[in-house]
Amino acid sequence: MAEDGVNDRLEVELQALRAELAELRNEQREMARAIEQMVTTFRSLAVHLGIASEPYKKPAKSSQTKREIPGFA
Repeated sequence: MAEDGVNDRLEVELQALRAELAELRNEQREMARAIEQMVTTFRSLAVHLGIASEPYKKPAKSSQTKREIPGFA
């Protein structure tokens, strides 16, 4: 019988820890979203102020699979 009390108490503690862990994970997700938003804001401010430029983005691949290489045509 004493073991049942110990097991019940451990089960309650385990449930409390699981709930706290879930809460911490949710807070981490919210913090990650907030940080991503700050990064986006700072990047756009830097571009607007002329401190930085937009990163180079490769153009999408054209429908042509073969392309001419300069000097080898």
